[in-house]
Amino acid sequence: MSVTSRDILDMNAFHGDGDDPLVARRLASMGAASTLFFERPIEMVSAQGAEMTAADGTVFLDLYNNVPSVGHSHPRVVGAVQDQVARLNTNSRYLSAVTEAYSERLLATVPVPDARIAYTCSGSEANDLALRIARLSTGKRGVVVTEAAYHGNTAAVTEVSPVSYRQGGVPDHVRLIPPPGPAYGNDIAGGFASALRAAIAGLEADGHGFAAFLCDSIFSSDGVFAFDWSALVAAAEVTRTAGGFYIADEVQPGFGRTGRGLWAVAAAGAVPDILTMGKPMGNGFPMAAMVARADLLARFAEAFGYFNTFAGNPVAAAAGSAVLDVIEDEGLIANAAAVGARLKDGLTALDSPVIGAVRGCGLYLGVDIVAGDAPDPDGATRLINALRGRRIMVGAAGRFGHTLKIRPPLCLSAEQADRFLGVFAELTVGPA
Repeated sequence: MSVTSRDILDMNAFHGDGDDPLVARRLASMGAASTLFFERPIEMVSAQGAEMTAADGTVFLDLYNNVPSVGHSHPRVVGAVQDQVARLNTNSRYLSAVTEAYSERLLATVPVPDARIAYTCSGSEANDLALRIARLSTGKRGVVVTEAAYHGNTAAVTEVSPVSYRQGGVPDHVRLIPPPGPAYGNDIAGGFASALRAAIAGLEADGHGFAAFLCDSIFSSDGVFAFDWSALVAAAEVTRTAGGFYIADEVQPGFGRTGRGLWAVAAAGAVPDILTMGKPMGNGFPMAAMVARADLLARFAEAFGYFNTFAGNPVAAAAGSAVLDVIEDEGLIANAAAVGARLKDGLTALDSPVIGAVRGCGLYLGVDIVAGDAPDPDGATRLINALRGRRIMVGAAGRFGHTLKIRPPLCLSAEQADRFLGVFAELTVGPA
């Protein structure tokens, strides 16, 4: 059976027409750029914790959405935003004790040495800025990413997001390598380093030079890979030896999701030159940031003026600070580790011919759906929609779209994890 690569928006996407009046209005206003999930799209009207409520009153368990990282509508984040927006919200050209305190607190956590922060409104902007800095500092253009990476939707980061392509492929100054997994046999870290070294050599030989290695620290869009954390250490060493910069994209795995600390790259023991963060940072409030070595940011600022009107505003800082408070006070990193292990152990124990590898750590897991030894993206889509019918939401990832992406808010309880495991077992193994 031949299996072809799928773009990220085609996984678990709605492909119907406008029979539903609200869907028809959506398609009429947004046209071809509209993306909806599931065979039957859901109109959501409220959410709390790890649950979302639809317009018809159906309550769904959300194992899909990492934007509300500490839980939907968390009262402490809501209260912090309400209080600050009632006082002041303005651009970052004014001094703000709220923003300065948050910056200091956040910088104290990152693994980037002598770090400085530049705020943005989205992870795409953060990765775009990171690439600009790397290219300016090296005078080179080439970038290496993994083969199904996703790093955002600006022009620059779309070029380094192979999973976004529906036609054609990445430009010649971008090279792809497999994520650190079975492709490298028994020496995952060594194989990954060798693949990176070869890709860099190719860029140099073709005259592009090597500016950066950019990777999501848990390889989310590749299908969630956390086989050998030493692969990140090896990649950082290869990158620096070659004169490039290691950019750690922590938009997906950052803020405690892996259960191994606030940042996955730090837990791996790797030291990036630049780190980017986004979605979970404000628990739904649109904020993101790029953290770079001070010398790199200073060199960039000498060449270009950089200002982002909305980024780093006091309301964003209040939201971000509240998120850090909740992660710490509610022990959400420990919860991610414990409940994530419960989920992974439960999934691994299932004996079903449709379940392949179970990967990941903390509350970010990938489960391959297979037919024999082959990826089964159609089977994954059927299972996603069957779970939707049982009021549980998961997503899809991977080069072929056959990997179930399990990524709940960090407050997911053991009881909620067991509910998912019970339903998943019924759908893949059969009734107990």
